[in-house]
Order: sequence, then C-alpha cells, then structure tokens
Amino acid sequence: MILKVVTKDKTATYNIDKSKSYTWFGDLMMLVKVKLSLTVVSTSVFAYLLASKGHVDYIGLVLLIFGGFFITGAANALNQVIEKDFDALMVRTADRPLATGRMKVSEAVLIAGLFSTTGIIMLSAFNPLTVLLGILALCTYAFIYTPLKRYSTIAVAVGAIPGALPVLIGFTAIENGLSVLGISLFIVQFLWQFPHFWSIGYLGYEDYQRAGYKLLPEDSKGDIDRKVGFYAMIYTLLIIPVIVYIWMENTSGIAMIVSIVMTLLFAISAWNFHLRFDRKSALKMMFASFFYMPLILLTYWLL
Repeated sequence: MILKVVTKDKTATYNIDKSKSYTWFGDLMMLVKVKLSLTVVSTSVFAYLLASKGHVDYIGLVLLIFGGFFITGAANALNQVIEKDFDALMVRTADRPLATGRMKVSEAVLIAGLFSTTGIIMLSAFNPLTVLLGILALCTYAFIYTPLKRYSTIAVAVGAIPGALPVLIGFTAIENGLSVLGISLFIVQFLWQFPHFWSIGYLGYEDYQRAGYKLLPEDSKGDIDRKVGFYAMIYTLLIIPVIVYIWMENTSGIAMIVSIVMTLLFAISAWNFHLRFDRKSALKMMFASFFYMPLILLTYWLL
C-alpha cells in the first residue's frame, strides 16, 4: 500500500511504502546511522593502526571500535532529535523513526544518553585527551553544527571539525598526546570534507532547500554558486603541502608520492564537477571522496 504524505511544507509530498515492516532494532540502527558510524570508526581504526607502528594492542583496538561507535551513534541520535521536524520535509530522511513518529523523542534521548555514557567510559580506558576529543566531537556535531546549518554555510567548516577528529582520536589513543603526524592527518581530513560535503549538498540540494539547510555557497540570486567545484578543487589541492610536510617529518617518500597522486586525482574530479556542474560529475566527486581518506590512511600504514 502506498500512502501519499503532505508535510508542513505543502510542496513536499512523498510516496511511503506502508507494506514495509519496521522493527525496533531496525529503527535503532537507523537512529544511530549505523553505516555512517562504522565509516567514522574505520577512520579511527586506521589511525590507531598507523600510530601503533606494528605493535597493536587488540584489546585497545576493540575498546576504540566500540567506544567510537557509541559516541558517534549518540551524536547521530541527537542530530535526529534536533532535526526531526526538518527530516520530515526531505525525501531521503522522511522515513526516519523520529520523523515518522515510530520512536518517541524521549526514547531517542535515552538511547543517546546510554550510548554517549558507554562510549565515554570505553574511551576513558586510554587517556583523558582521547575522552576529551570524543566529547568535543559529540558536542560540536550535535549542538553546534546541527542547528547552525539552517543559518549559515559556515556550518560546513564547523562540521568538518568533528568530522576530522576521529583520526586524531585514533592517534591520541596510542600516543597519549598530539603528534605531528596526527595533527597533519587531522588537517588532511578537515580539508577533505569540503568537497565531500559540497558533492552531497549538490546532489540533495532541493531536499536541503526544502528543510532550510545552507550547505552550499550561493550566488546573488540564491542559486548554487557555479564555482563550488572550483572551490572544492582548491581545498583538495591545499592537502598537498600537508602531505609534503608529513614527508619532511621522516615518513616514506613512496607514501608521499602515492598520496599526492591520489590527491591530484581527487582534485581532477572536483575540476570536472566545476566544468560540467551536473549530477554525474557531482556523483563522481562524491565517490572519489568516499575512497580518498581510507586510501590515504592505508597508504601511510602500509608504506
């Protein structure tokens, strides 16, 4: 059975499959955005393995995986609590448990509380700095980035901070401090998120507009700035000096060359988006962003 739903925004209608069955566990996984959470955790894991230099503490690795997952899941749950009314206005989020009313706000807040507490306890097994960075990522994402993205495109820069902290958390869990390599890779991931955010923002622009989100630079007419692909390329190319600096700190020359080549390929996808400014080129840039950070971290780990 198909139900046509009209939201508060009278222009937004959706076809929702009423025959689809939902379970509480399935809604929980949707609430914490399990795939996104695991992707974020994988960044911390790569960083942890890189910082361990071949001497992996597997108990610590397990604590990092679960602690990072619970912290990230809590941030995602709070994000949906704050945005539940706006999620109902977008096609890609209208089916979320809070947006549809399948889950109560109080239930989601309780889950976020349990997840955040569990994650903090697990990260505390490492050192205070790791816990502090985990709390900073949670609070920045849920309570600053989430509300800010309805008011200003500066939200992208703010959101890039918690988005880049997982790599730093992976390093501090081993090093009990801030290292040059850890900070450098944090900067790489920070810069990477601008083309990543903008490709997703372009592909979902109508949805985001409907909910009032400001994730893309706009021109004087209120349309997407056609130079957004050029801006994405600039942010990508800014990664290269960081890679060179990492090499100067006695990392592998081969890793530097491989990383620069991958960065140039990523920049080419952004330039292609700038030239074509269409859905196909935006998709290519988005998929390039998906592969870029894991491959960069894998390169430094293996080489």
